[in-house]
Amino acid sequence: MSNPLIAIVGRPNVGKSTFFNKVVGRKISITEDRPGVTRDRLYADAEWRGRIFSLVDTGGIELKSDDLMWKHIKKQAEVAIDTANVILFFVDGREGLTTSDYDVADMLRRSKKPVILVVNKIDDYSEEKVFEFYSLGLGDPYPVSSEHGKGIGDVLDECVSYFEKNEGEEDNSVKIAVVGKPNAGKSSIVNRLLGFERSIVTDIAGTTRDAIDTRFTYDGRDYTIIDTAGIRKKAKVEDDIEYYSVMRAFDAVRRADVCLLVVDSTEGLTEQDTKIIGYVHEQGKPSVVVMNKWDLIEKDTNTINKFEDKLKEDLKFMDYFKSVYVSAKTGQRAEKIMREVDSVYANARFRVATGTLNDLISDTVRANEPPSYNGRRLRVYYSSQVSVAPPTFVLFVNSCDLMHFSYERFLENALRKAFDFSGTPIRIITREKKND
Repeated sequence: MSNPLIAIVGRPNVGKSTFFNKVVGRKISITEDRPGVTRDRLYADAEWRGRIFSLVDTGGIELKSDDLMWKHIKKQAEVAIDTANVILFFVDGREGLTTSDYDVADMLRRSKKPVILVVNKIDDYSEEKVFEFYSLGLGDPYPVSSEHGKGIGDVLDECVSYFEKNEGEEDNSVKIAVVGKPNAGKSSIVNRLLGFERSIVTDIAGTTRDAIDTRFTYDGRDYTIIDTAGIRKKAKVEDDIEYYSVMRAFDAVRRADVCLLVVDSTEGLTEQDTKIIGYVHEQGKPSVVVMNKWDLIEKDTNTINKFEDKLKEDLKFMDYFKSVYVSAKTGQRAEKIMREVDSVYANARFRVATGTLNDLISDTVRANEPPSYNGRRLRVYYSSQVSVAPPTFVLFVNSCDLMHFSYERFLENALRKAFDFSGTPIRIITREKKND
């Protein structure tokens, strides 16, 4: 089940980023470049009263500006609003109401989403300071001072109450996100998968305007396909197509249990494909690289090996990837897709017995001791798998500083050699064992 999403919106300079940084608990620059995150719109996970959620910070909205930059930021905010469970609408308590605030309030009302009105920069509360904001027609204003951390808990309490209202019946289907470039054949792959088994249960409008979540049953198991087709019609210029396809893909990945990255075999992996799959890796999701249009490739006995070698080169950061070579058009090898979906889904949820894990780590460390630094050597006392999806292992050591990245990679390879974690990332966390 994906984390609920809170979108922070409002006009420029009302303190949205300060609130975002306070809630997330660390300072994150809006212009920071991270894999899978656009320059002006930032995701981060946070926790309040035991509930984990995702927070998205957007650039300031200027609805009536003709400036290209403001139009771009408005688009980003629209995508955030479309995908959010709850919207925090920020206004400036020092400056008071502006025409722009009324315009943004009208836009948010049309979204039909829960909107919480947050009046920021209220360092010393009095009713007079927030009274005028009732005229926005968005219910009770929440006075906060993001800079000083005042009132933030009340806002988060209200957010969490909406999560609980919206949770409803739990959906136990395996959610498959189908992502990739607009011309890679995503829709054809979706149609081919749905054609395997005709018992489509229901079509549900997705959380984004263009995505459709389609429930179906295959081989006795329930699945939901999150399809991001329909991106093409969003805009006329190529930059906008690129922008929207990436944004839709990110939301689909966030909600998915398994991701299918559909690649046009005639083009190979593009920068956009690599960016999306980098986000899949970062989010800890199992995935399958679907090399589509395989019928258009001239082949000899070595063709697949050449393509695999190229994928290994392009996807060095996730050498655990699994790939299938298919033609959605002809149906060639298409049945392999669902087999691989089930395989990587199971691998991401595999749990290693604690005794077996400790034996493996001990034997691995004994056979290849870590290098020493300044006369000190890493010691691993014991280990435990603390979670699945992705499989996450905690190693209790004498000093976290002594765990070099290359040795952590070596231990990960040992785990992968001993157990089938193909198609899924795994996480290794080190913690220092406290002396009694």
